[in-house]
Amino acid sequence: MSSPRTERVESPDASAIFAYHDLTPPTTADVYRARGTLGEYLPRTPLVRSDWLSEAYDAEIYLKREDVLPTGSFKIRGITTVLANVDPEFRERGVITASTGNYGRALAKAAQWFDTEAIVAVPEGTGRNRIDGIERLGGRVEVVGDDYDDSANWAAEEAEQEGYRYVHPGNERGVIAGTGTAGLEIADELPEVDVVIGPIGAGSIGAGYSLSVGAVTDATVIGVQAAAVDAAYRAWQTGKLTPQAEANTFADGIAARVPYALPMGVMRERMDEMYTVSEEAIVEAITRLFREERILMEGACAPPFAILETLREEIEGRTVAIPVTGRNLPGEKLADVLSVE
Repeated sequence: MSSPRTERVESPDASAIFAYHDLTPPTTADVYRARGTLGEYLPRTPLVRSDWLSEAYDAEIYLKREDVLPTGSFKIRGITTVLANVDPEFRERGVITASTGNYGRALAKAAQWFDTEAIVAVPEGTGRNRIDGIERLGGRVEVVGDDYDDSANWAAEEAEQEGYRYVHPGNERGVIAGTGTAGLEIADELPEVDVVIGPIGAGSIGAGYSLSVGAVTDATVIGVQAAAVDAAYRAWQTGKLTPQAEANTFADGIAARVPYALPMGVMRERMDEMYTVSEEAIVEAITRLFREERILMEGACAPPFAILETLREEIEGRTVAIPVTGRNLPGEKLADVLSVE
């Protein structure tokens, strides 16, 4: 079923790109357009002051509760924006992606809204609860590869052979614009915000928030990645899109070993700072937030909380917003967090 429309084209990074992937950087206007699209499908999410964190760091710290969205993570924003603009020919055939859980769950949910089939490739070792979550929403799961990027390569090959629309993990203008709509909500409710800190995996939060809250307020936008999977951090520093050999981290939702051209271009131009944090700091941050706030967040959203001590002097006396990006912590990792009780 392959045709010129569904064949791969030359890629600026180490991932598969198709002719329908527009790598023109999105704009703040695109984020506003995405907000208009998403209003039909998604609610605004709460922005709640954390008394505990505010007192601990002598700052006004607010949590953007993206974990209350359908499917339990922020990724439904970007996926829905993409599918809302997919050509009818692809809706007839289906959409495909790779995921460690949240992206696939979001694709399956959005596919219901737009009456198309969703195929999700997940790597070996993906938690049964994550697979069940995708299948419960009508997605078809294929377990392939040792890690996320292996699954992504398989999904791209299937897209080329069967004519599915490959929903790229990073090089999607709609994903960046849709993700950025949360930043507009922060700007609306907290225009005095000074600092926004978000986790970095594929880069949609770093790029999307830079184009939204970073563009319409005076806020500094900071990205934080797991040190164990720091390909994006190194690319942000050097401009070189060099993959790393392995991607092993407790924060598996941001365990992409390939830096992506589109979000990286936006982040290098617009994002103000970027840091990495250790595995120990990530686990400790999840444990502390559960103990103090009774918020059960997954590993992928922990890096911004893990960096707060490092940023203590920078945020003291300032207004800070941090997205709680997802709640889908695998069962085996949940036991580690609950053991604090």
